[in-house]
Amino acid sequence: MRQQREAVIGRDGAVHDVVEALRATGESARVLLVTAQAGIGKTAVVEQALRVAADDGAAVLRLGWEGTGDTDAATVVEVGCGLVVEDPDGCLLSVSAQRRALSRAAAREGEMSALSAFSELLTEASRQAPFALVVDGIERMPQRSADTLTLLLRVFRPRGVPVVMAGRPRPAADPGGLQLTAAADRVLELPPLRPDDIAALVNVHMARRFGRPAEPALADAVSRALGTLAGNPRAVLSVLDALDEQDLVELDGLLCLTVPEKRLRLTTGSAALLPLDWPRTPADSETAQAAIVTARVLDHAEVHVDDAFRMAPSAGALALEHALDRLIMDRILTADPQGRLSFAVPALAATLRTLPIQRDVQGNSARYVTRLTDKIGAEAAGRSYPRLADCVSAAGPRLDDGLAVPLLLAAARKEARANWRRSARAYAAALHRLTPQDRRTPGVLHEASSLNLLHGDHAGLLALGEPLFALLDTPHTEHTEDVAAAWAWAALHEHRSPHTDRLPAAAGPPTALGGLYGIGPLAPRTTTSDRHTTPDTESGHRPSQLPSPAELQLMVAAVGSHAELSRARCHMLADAVDDQALDRLRNAAAYADLAGACAAVLGDRYAADPDGIAVQYHGMVRNYLTGNWDTALRAARRIEVRSRTHPPAGVPHLPPALAAEIHATRGKITHARAWLDLVPDTVTHPLVARARLALRYQSGRTEEALEEAWSDARRARKNGQLAGVERLLLRTLFLAALHNRHHKTVRQALEELETLHNESATPMTHEALLLARGIAHHDRDSALTAHHLISSRGDVHLSVTSSMCLADIGDDPRSRLAEALRHAHRLGLGGPFRSAITRVAQRRNVPVPRIRLGHETLTESDITLVRMVSDGATNRQIAAELACSPKTVEQRLTRLFQRTGTRSRTELTATWLSGTLT
Repeated sequence: MRQQREAVIGRDGAVHDVVEALRATGESARVLLVTAQAGIGKTAVVEQALRVAADDGAAVLRLGWEGTGDTDAATVVEVGCGLVVEDPDGCLLSVSAQRRALSRAAAREGEMSALSAFSELLTEASRQAPFALVVDGIERMPQRSADTLTLLLRVFRPRGVPVVMAGRPRPAADPGGLQLTAAADRVLELPPLRPDDIAALVNVHMARRFGRPAEPALADAVSRALGTLAGNPRAVLSVLDALDEQDLVELDGLLCLTVPEKRLRLTTGSAALLPLDWPRTPADSETAQAAIVTARVLDHAEVHVDDAFRMAPSAGALALEHALDRLIMDRILTADPQGRLSFAVPALAATLRTLPIQRDVQGNSARYVTRLTDKIGAEAAGRSYPRLADCVSAAGPRLDDGLAVPLLLAAARKEARANWRRSARAYAAALHRLTPQDRRTPGVLHEASSLNLLHGDHAGLLALGEPLFALLDTPHTEHTEDVAAAWAWAALHEHRSPHTDRLPAAAGPPTALGGLYGIGPLAPRTTTSDRHTTPDTESGHRPSQLPSPAELQLMVAAVGSHAELSRARCHMLADAVDDQALDRLRNAAAYADLAGACAAVLGDRYAADPDGIAVQYHGMVRNYLTGNWDTALRAARRIEVRSRTHPPAGVPHLPPALAAEIHATRGKITHARAWLDLVPDTVTHPLVARARLALRYQSGRTEEALEEAWSDARRARKNGQLAGVERLLLRTLFLAALHNRHHKTVRQALEELETLHNESATPMTHEALLLARGIAHHDRDSALTAHHLISSRGDVHLSVTSSMCLADIGDDPRSRLAEALRHAHRLGLGGPFRSAITRVAQRRNVPVPRIRLGHETLTESDITLVRMVSDGATNRQIAAELACSPKTVEQRLTRLFQRTGTRSRTELTATWLSGTLT
């Protein structure tokens, strides 16, 4: 049943149209043609419609053609002229024996007489018991049978018999196919699936195979891998069927993809693959080999059309030209305006890379490069034809290092501005061939690392680690320290500890910064008072994207006291960091948000890969603060998957901690514990301590939670990690205040907050202290001031706490409770929060507000469901109309009630009719 449902996901409207066509007997009978490209689901739609119609008692005759060999001989009636009818329900048996005899006699007189008699037979039979005529796969129908069917529908159409045909669109060069299309009264063209429908298909399929739904990013990855086939259900299922348990990891009860997106492939071998992806069938061996070679080369290089022709041996140039022409004409390959080749369906390229190859790609690449370098020299070839760098990489060991390295370096320097990615590949290939003893190695390392820094390619910079560490084992050279510092900087952006004894002293400041931001072990603090620091100036060789020692010290000091931050700021250039940037730096430091801190200090000089862990975590923190917790959890899952599958990535600790706090606050203890288990017990960052506090408290271990949180706060302060401690202390105070017997803890936490604010003096410690006074002393003015500051900063979770406090002690408890409930609904808070709201409402002797979410945006399928409910349809009637089970309708209605704040069909209908829902 689930497999049947998979096939028609997103096709409710099409199924409904076909069902209506099948039911429309008598005078309303029409001919419907269902058409779509291969794999879109024509047959599935028709079969589902037949099942729905059969449940209503409708009968169906299947019209086919001679030679199909897939029907039950006992139910087949020969029509003549190449057509046969499958009559499993015995619809034609109701016709008199005399009429059947006349029909057989007419068949012997000729085609026209046969078709006229067959039409009269169908008409008479339909009067006895109405039925529909269905024919599938009309594009496979022999020409003679297609002509006969066209004649039947256009000249001898049986009265009162609806006809449903299904098939692919016919090309303009096929006049017979066009005539058959013209015989239809209506053409129903199935479009590709929409993104929401693809996500639903992926979820249903993964749940059936693995017992768990998929993370939304999995559906997005499948769609990107399918390119022009993104909305093709058969292609989607093909990619999903190629996955196994090793390609997936479960996070938050959802299956996440652990293989690179470029490795997603279609399941079938080349023979079965071609009908799906190749407009012409079958492809000849030369074309298939050209496709395989192109797929392999594009996996690691950029290929242009003219390059492909140049690389072919002269004897095979004509054959290759013909093969590439066919691949481009058939839209298997596409070429952009610059002539760069790519596969229209990346998953097809991944499949082709798994097939055996008969060409000597390395040899061809080596011969091509050698022919050019013999004429004009290696360096000139690299400068004149920088795309040769990818050919050198493809040639591998077939090219001598003495020829390859000069060409690669010339190409890298030529392309550094125009095509930095190719330039970076060329530098990396050159460094792979250079030895540590080569005098060129230090300079090339410096050039490569500077290029990667300029474009924020921290993963590419980390890939330079092997030649860097090999160079560090040799006597000191002039550029080594800057390259080592750049490597350490890149490591931090992938949440990878740069701590190693092999790095020179220049990498020490980034390492110390990492420890304070939860990346690697804590290093001994070196403050500006311990050493002499001159004002910032640009180093002669240091890349501008790399922070200066004074800038690094400022980011380190943001974690500590106000005095330390002021001293660090004094060593910056005048007006280098204004007060607003300093506030952003402090806020980022409170969440160990490295990318946020770098952006605040470096400004426009800062560049980072949007897929890197630091930038992903920056987005996660932003979504956490603004209340988009589901989006924050998706970021946590992406980060965790990257850490497991991306070789340069480290093992992040703070994203799992923030995810654990979200789940614990929502009361999802199992998910919270699973995330927190990823964080070692040795990590002492305040953010981790908050997650541990939330989990212990929600698990019912209140005493232990408060005691351990108190210890964690003191430990963090001892380690110099002051930023973020204020939120831990405030949470401890708030939870202790909920239990009247913890007055001592409330008093101690308030005193500790006052001490912390005197030491740190940040906007966040100020907010926390004001709110703490409101909670502990029922100070309305302090609580109200804190609430305004928190709201202006956009911290939704903390706004819930301040609203609750004002509801408990303020003048307008109803509006404050309503405000807290709105924020809580946005955060997805559950039972424990509702219990707290109820206690406050009881103390203030007011009812618990009921929140109605206005202007809830609904999807098309939601609107269809709401309209049917408004029309008074039952679950069973809706299920029949939408081609699903009544249980599915019930589940969808439950979700709609939750999203719209309604509790019944009547309320949902009233809300819809009032125009509140759109």
